[in-house]
Amino acid sequence: MGAAYKDFENLSPVDADLERARQSLIEELEAINWYQQRISSSKNAKLRKVLEHNRDEEKEHAAMLIDFLRENDPAFDKMFTEHD
Repeated sequence: MGAAYKDFENLSPVDADLERARQSLIEELEAINWYQQRISSSKNAKLRKVLEHNRDEEKEHAAMLIDFLRENDPAFDKMFTEHD
């Protein structure tokens, strides 16, 4: 795990949830990268297929977190709108 914020008692409930979502997104993106590296280096087609499935599930999780962040962080949503 990365350097996640640990002092939740000083955060509002909204800020704590946003931090949890952002940290989770970071971890999902890291998992996508790990799976992709394994896919790229594997010679076994059956294993690659399993790893591709796992990678794509992580992408779904990342998309769900981005949706949450867009719904709960107006500035985050604005960046997506401006850079569409």
